[in-house]
Amino acid sequence: MTPNPDIRPTSVLFVCMGNICRSPTAEGVFRQHVRKRNLIDHFLVDSAGTHGYHNGAPPDDRSIAHAAKRGYDLSQLRARPVSPEDFDRFDFILAMDNQNLRHLKALTPSRCQHKLELLLDYCGDYTGQEVPDPYYGGARDFEKVLDLIESGCHSLLEFLVQRRANIR
Repeated sequence: MTPNPDIRPTSVLFVCMGNICRSPTAEGVFRQHVRKRNLIDHFLVDSAGTHGYHNGAPPDDRSIAHAAKRGYDLSQLRARPVSPEDFDRFDFILAMDNQNLRHLKALTPSRCQHKLELLLDYCGDYTGQEVPDPYYGGARDFEKVLDLIESGCHSLLEFLVQRRANIR
């Protein structure tokens, strides 16, 4: 896909509660998938939390370590809360679970509600399911999160590439 100067990049925001486990993992995985397909100019990718508990902090060490084992670098990412500007700035705002999706719906202006979805709604095998929070779990929980996020990000990218092709 070659860049069309008339089409602005598709913007995607991944959201979990604290922005230190799931959403930065999704940002890193999606960004890497985009990079591998040489589509970096076509996408704006970020992550945020519904709560500002960890504002400015790097992702959880376990998220960084498990992601690194699969070739994803999360080390430069920093947590931030969702801002009011995000609702207009991003085309897709993808929550990791229903609790955070409900929280986003309460924050989002009515004109932007259509942008809110669960990440796994793009993955036929997991439609309607959640990416569970691994924070209080162990290694197996972080690996499961990576499995789900990789599947969701792959399906999301395929959908968005096809969507962009249809815009031309």
